[in-house]
Amino acid sequence: MADQMDLESDGPRGIKRTAQEAGLPPEAPRRIKALDQDVVNKIAAGEIIVAPMHALKEMLENSIDAGSTSIEILVKEGGLKLLQITDNGHGIEKDDLPILCERFTTSKLKNFEDLMAIGTYGFRGEALASISHIAHLKVTTKTANSSCAWQAHYSSGKLIPAKPGQSSDPKACAGRRGTQITVEDLFYNIPNRRRAFRSPSEEYAKVLEVITRYAVHREGIAFSIKKHGETSTGFSVASAATKLDRIRQAYGALIAKELVDFAIEDPKWGFKASGYATNANYSVKRTTLLLFINNRSVDSSAIKKAVEQTYQLFLPKGGHPFIYLSLDIEPTRVDVNVHPTKREVHFLNEDEIIEVVCSDIRERLAKVDTSRTFKTQTLLPGLSPMTPINMKSTGLTDSPSTSGSVPRNKSSTKKPYENNLIRTDSQMRKITSMLPPALTPGASIDESSGSADGIIYTATDREPIQIRLSSVKKLRADVRESMHNNLTEVFASLTYVGLVDSRRRLAAVQSGVNLYLVDYGMTAHEFFYQVGLTDFGNFGLIQLQPAPRLQDLLEVAAQHYIDTESDCANLDKDEVVQKVYDQLMNRKQMISEYFSIEISDDGLVEAIPLLLKGYLPSMAKLPTFLLRLGPFVNWTEEEDCFRTFLRELASFYVPEQLPEPSSAPPTNMEAEDMDLEDPSNEDQQTGTPSNDIDASIENRRKEVVYALEHVLFPAFRSRILATEAMVKGVVEVANLKGLYRVFERC
Repeated sequence: MADQMDLESDGPRGIKRTAQEAGLPPEAPRRIKALDQDVVNKIAAGEIIVAPMHALKEMLENSIDAGSTSIEILVKEGGLKLLQITDNGHGIEKDDLPILCERFTTSKLKNFEDLMAIGTYGFRGEALASISHIAHLKVTTKTANSSCAWQAHYSSGKLIPAKPGQSSDPKACAGRRGTQITVEDLFYNIPNRRRAFRSPSEEYAKVLEVITRYAVHREGIAFSIKKHGETSTGFSVASAATKLDRIRQAYGALIAKELVDFAIEDPKWGFKASGYATNANYSVKRTTLLLFINNRSVDSSAIKKAVEQTYQLFLPKGGHPFIYLSLDIEPTRVDVNVHPTKREVHFLNEDEIIEVVCSDIRERLAKVDTSRTFKTQTLLPGLSPMTPINMKSTGLTDSPSTSGSVPRNKSSTKKPYENNLIRTDSQMRKITSMLPPALTPGASIDESSGSADGIIYTATDREPIQIRLSSVKKLRADVRESMHNNLTEVFASLTYVGLVDSRRRLAAVQSGVNLYLVDYGMTAHEFFYQVGLTDFGNFGLIQLQPAPRLQDLLEVAAQHYIDTESDCANLDKDEVVQKVYDQLMNRKQMISEYFSIEISDDGLVEAIPLLLKGYLPSMAKLPTFLLRLGPFVNWTEEEDCFRTFLRELASFYVPEQLPEPSSAPPTNMEAEDMDLEDPSNEDQQTGTPSNDIDASIENRRKEVVYALEHVLFPAFRSRILATEAMVKGVVEVANLKGLYRVFERC
């Protein structure tokens, strides 16, 4: 108890005592001393050269300042082991080599006032000095007036001999005009920083990003980079390449084909701006901003944020653009000396300039968006009205019309073999008697164009609808996430070779030096599904004149399913038709608004959606398409409803299987897809001779062949995103390198 009382009387615990209270002698004040020059230089080097990409950027800018038209880079282990840059610039004089790597030695600045109007990349003379303090540096250079090249080695800013015991003076050697700078063992004397780099491949990617940025911006200069020990280049661009070609080579064809160019000039704020921006068809998860101010690659969080806010009106949530922006601002308005690596610059009237640039981009994106025209299509204008129909207990039959149609002679009917029929009952009415075919028997196709005659396209003044439904955005995102990059590149650069097999829907395309067989049925299905998502709510119209009755179309399709599908044999046709009819009529307003299927109050199908100008789907598939909208579309959940509906619409638009010209009669499966009977028999319902059916098939085949070459595959090239599921529909059959190897063995 006494010990406890003594402890409590010692005062509060946890209070720090001063040195005087503790009885310690006072500490003498620390003296200020100048740092050793070697420490100063290494500190400066650590600020300027943070990673291999910064060393390359400094040397690259020096090469551009030297008037080079060709720059080659060699990299080993991401630049940590070797970083070499070779240019064909004006070179360095031999007399300047001794002070080349000393700090603050430059040919670009004399007085401080010159800094107010600097027009070059470098100006402080610290780049090579910093590199020489943290790496082994070798310079080989030759000017136009020099009879030979000169080679020098540097360490800590000073000339050193190439080998111990030799002179440190520059040595004469063979070489071409220009300068080659070799940096080896970067950060060899700063082990902590050397260990901080995670992987050489990651540093190489950063080095490559620096090259691609300058390659895009600096037209007239050829760039190339490759890894040490490899024969092929990682990236290269010719000096004659245009800016758009440079973007395509550096960032891919998907970006290049969606670019909108812009150019602004405002004397009030003393700047000019030009560049390229992606339109609303391109969207990724991260913004790519290539920003150059007075030809200097810089970062600006303010400009990046303003650009992203501009695109919020045009891209789905989470979508970001690609922007290349070059700003030319009066040098007196720019302060370049605000960052050790020159990564940032400050300029006057920053907010005003950003607003002008973003406003111009916004206007151009809006023009691109509103320039889309919505096409309506009149189907077969000028044709006579449809043959009247009478409903009988035995099914749909034709009645004699005043126009001279010939009634059927039942006594002359001959039942064909079942394996040659689409339907088991030849008495059933066909869609061709209710909806006139795209080409009447005997009509021909213009061999030069391959397109059907009589199609009229008219533009409407309907304003585009902004779709902000989260379900549609989710479906679009699902497509982007399932994208197969390599296959998308194949489609983006394809050249159509020709139709291989119309029965199996195979076509040959070339991409690069490779030849592929493509299942264009599978490709078209995915393409039209994506078109349905991107143009959701903004489809054109194919007007059906005269408009068929929805009830009749559903009965044709239902009877076909009952007669041909064993699983559907026990279904009540009238019940199925009525249920689907009620579903579509109850939702006709929604179907019209979102999918452009126009159904009148009295049940006439007046229009169907137009997904691609220049291509008509097979009207023989229309009854099946409408019937499947009942059981195969999930009408209870929004996202699943849109997905299943658009899948059915895509199936309707897929080109049907067709026989080869002058081939044998189609099989059951092919006849079902074409909705045609055996052409060897006379049409039992309308009395159409078999040669007329053959002509109709041949005309449709010519339409599809023409559409594949001139409409569908060009559309695939311009806008399809190939998905993982499409890989099984593309087979490589030949490649140039492989053929060379085959010939070498011969």
